[in-house]
Amino acid sequence: MRTSPPRLRRTENFLTAVHHGKKEEKASVERRRLHVLKALKKLHIEADEAPVVAVLGSGGGLRAHIACLGVLSEMKEQGLLDAVTYLAGVSGSTWAISSLYTSDGDMEAVEADLRHQFNRQEWDLAKSLQKTIQAARSENYSLTDFWAYLVISKQTRELPESHLSNMKKPVEEGTLPYPIFAAIDNDLQPSWQEAKAQETWFEFTPHHAGFPALGAYVSITHFGSKFKKGRLVRTHPERDLSFLRGLWGSALGNTEVNRNYIFDQLRNLLSPRDLWRRTVAGVKNTGRLIFAPLLRLQQSLQRERPALEDEGGEPNYNWLTEMLENWTRTFLEKQEQPDEDPESKGSVSDFLDFMRKTGICASKWEWGTTHNFLYKHGGIRDKTMSSRKHLHLVDAGLAINTPFPLVLPPTREVDLILSFDFSAGDPFETIRATTDYCRRHKIPFPHVEEAKLDLWSKAPASCYILKGETGPVVMHFPLFNTDACGDDIEAWSDTYDTFKLADTYTLDVVMSLLELAKMNVSENKKNILGEMRNAAMLYYPKRYAQSCSLV
Repeated sequence: MRTSPPRLRRTENFLTAVHHGKKEEKASVERRRLHVLKALKKLHIEADEAPVVAVLGSGGGLRAHIACLGVLSEMKEQGLLDAVTYLAGVSGSTWAISSLYTSDGDMEAVEADLRHQFNRQEWDLAKSLQKTIQAARSENYSLTDFWAYLVISKQTRELPESHLSNMKKPVEEGTLPYPIFAAIDNDLQPSWQEAKAQETWFEFTPHHAGFPALGAYVSITHFGSKFKKGRLVRTHPERDLSFLRGLWGSALGNTEVNRNYIFDQLRNLLSPRDLWRRTVAGVKNTGRLIFAPLLRLQQSLQRERPALEDEGGEPNYNWLTEMLENWTRTFLEKQEQPDEDPESKGSVSDFLDFMRKTGICASKWEWGTTHNFLYKHGGIRDKTMSSRKHLHLVDAGLAINTPFPLVLPPTREVDLILSFDFSAGDPFETIRATTDYCRRHKIPFPHVEEAKLDLWSKAPASCYILKGETGPVVMHFPLFNTDACGDDIEAWSDTYDTFKLADTYTLDVVMSLLELAKMNVSENKKNILGEMRNAAMLYYPKRYAQSCSLV
């Protein structure tokens, strides 16, 4: 009998090592099996025990978000989604997957919202900025907060205030698949680069957040709260989905692209003509109120300079110099008088504090800062995990751009994986990376010769079925393929570049991508049903051998 490793779970205000952890997930999956069996019957697949099917969505920014919505919508329409036990995503796919749950599984409503958002090009800057300024009051503010509320919310046209724990009801009732959202521990990147360390991977579900390789988890409602030696020291509110979407999707471009974008946004926010003044509406004499704090902001950032240079960074304050010049000119032109309203000064002070913290985080390149729930925990042998006061969690696409490592552990007993790849460039890079990861850790995964992958990548078809001697069957679906795009794959890819801003996405552009993703499902329904039927045969081979002989 296989035993699971010790896992950490919360008992009142204490984390203790126990066996057979994640009981909530196990119970939810068991209830889901009943719904899967009914769905299989409707699809004319008879089974007394439901095979475990996992659907994976890769990263790819807004392209992945829209395409994943198309995949989920078409799978729902074809009756396939009801036969799925797990849904897992990286980066942009997590935005789509979370939308499925915030809409209670109503994909028609999700599509209607998508059309509305991109038809009217709506985005509430003032509300997003207010959320960011509020987040900046936290001791663990990082670029992830800025990214979540001012970048991802603009890309998706959404600012969800619900929480992962709000997804519990449909998940526990088994009416929707069990969702898994991927991240990685950025502090462990050296270990990943050297040995593809399993401990690098971090997962979020409606019940827990933690490290699968360690079996170490904390209740999702206490993710971000402060722990020491396993005890809850200080409770912090559960982070909203907007923040988590920013954390899961924090690698839309390379470091230089992201850095330039963030500094551009900082410059824009401090432009004398920018809409940021909505957050301090009614404040008089803004020039005089801003000028002195800006000088303090520059001094504060300059004080950080020696420490930053010790880390090998060379901070660039040209953006701040430009701001000071702009505000100096505005101040001199208007010759404004001091405003003694303390409330006005407070709102400006909050704004400038947000700017100061963002500038420092951008110079340090600090992302995903949260309290380490394993800090000084005696049950963790690895001191790297228990000695850090903070974790820095980032987009899992920086490791592998699809969440294979989270559904391959034997405890999840996955029989069939539907891998929808929305990546830029080579659609088989995720297969290569996962093959290497599994080889290093002796995890069963279908092996494909490198020469064959190279050949496939030159003119990818819409579906590949990969089978090994053991382990799950993998169906891999490249988004841009010759079946749907013909010889225009490069043109499609250019149109939907990963870091292309939502402002460039017209409704027609959005709907074309949505329909393409749907086509990849509908055109391969027969293949998917065939592998679902094969997975069901694993449990009762004799019965299926007899029924197949009659066909």
